[in-house]
Amino acid sequence: MFTAFLIKYAEIGIKGRNRYLFEDALVHQIKHSLKKCEGEFVVHKTQGRIYVDALSEFDFDEVVEQLKLVFGISGICPVVYVEDEGFEKLCETVVNYIDQVYPDKNKTFKVQARRARKNYPKDSMTINMDMGEAILKAYPEMKVDVHKPDILLNIEVREKIYIYSEIIPGPGGMPVGTGGKAMLLLSGGIDSPVAGYMIAKRGVKIDAVYFHAPPYTSERAKQKVVDLARIVSKYTGPIYLHVINFTDIQLYIYEKCPHEELTIIMRRYMMRIAEHIAKENECLGLITGESIGQVASQTMASLVATNEVCELPVYRPLIGFDKQEIVEVSEKIGTYETSILPYEDCCTIFVAKHPVTKPNVKVIRRHEHNLDEKIDELVKTALETKELIIAEA
Repeated sequence: MFTAFLIKYAEIGIKGRNRYLFEDALVHQIKHSLKKCEGEFVVHKTQGRIYVDALSEFDFDEVVEQLKLVFGISGICPVVYVEDEGFEKLCETVVNYIDQVYPDKNKTFKVQARRARKNYPKDSMTINMDMGEAILKAYPEMKVDVHKPDILLNIEVREKIYIYSEIIPGPGGMPVGTGGKAMLLLSGGIDSPVAGYMIAKRGVKIDAVYFHAPPYTSERAKQKVVDLARIVSKYTGPIYLHVINFTDIQLYIYEKCPHEELTIIMRRYMMRIAEHIAKENECLGLITGESIGQVASQTMASLVATNEVCELPVYRPLIGFDKQEIVEVSEKIGTYETSILPYEDCCTIFVAKHPVTKPNVKVIRRHEHNLDEKIDELVKTALETKELIIAEA
């Protein structure tokens, strides 16, 4: 029945002179997303509106599910559009539309016309009244309610006439690519995929780095991270996943540094390596899934110690979230079931019984000097032997 979709956007609408850049990016993302659907589509923008016109048969549910993954869309409106063949013909179309979409006629309604084509013979108010009369005549059991109607029937008069009444919620946010690029430190846990999703929702293109520690972490643990990247890529587009062999660095830190500081010092080297890769790939920041106080390495003092080694900003979208709130988002985006698969990651292998919760940065720096002999060479080797995996849904 439906032959097109009207795409509503929220924040883009309040942009100034550069609004067209966001609209063009959204059109591009929609086109890319619809390549995965059967059927032929034309995506175009007209007077502050973005339309997806179907040129062939298509699977309605498949298209809606794909559009729900595109950041920047606040609402998806299934549309019937017709050529202008006179008002009587339009009334017949609208009456037929209501009959098909709403089998139960015991509902209230309101007609909301928008006459973008000013040479149309009726103005918006007249369309509202005359169309309302036609609907009541066809379905006497329906009632008009202009304040809180069950059905808000929109009629937009443009080159063609568009009819719609349903708004399917979209993901919101901004189109991916309009906010720059950042590097996500992706582990196999619950938090980091959610952090990547949330920053991508603000229009940021995501690359990722994963620290692998064979033989202490298995190939299945690595595959789990690749799978998580693929799930997140449904929303973000392809993710370039850089896999770093971190084993030798971890063992060297374990040998030379106090055990209660292992996690902090390891995380500092992870941040250094991630930042190096980020700068090589023109990223404007790092993303982590840290939340204040969740574990010993995420206290305020620990975050200060971790942050100290970075020049780039570190974005922590989950910083004030409770664990349950993070779990709810991970369930919504589809990463939770993969995240809880029982494979070790490199942060959970070499863990002290009593890790420091209030590290002193000066003490940490002093203990890092124990690594001076080999650490630069080990970091260089890790960077030279990194593996690149392109994760795409």
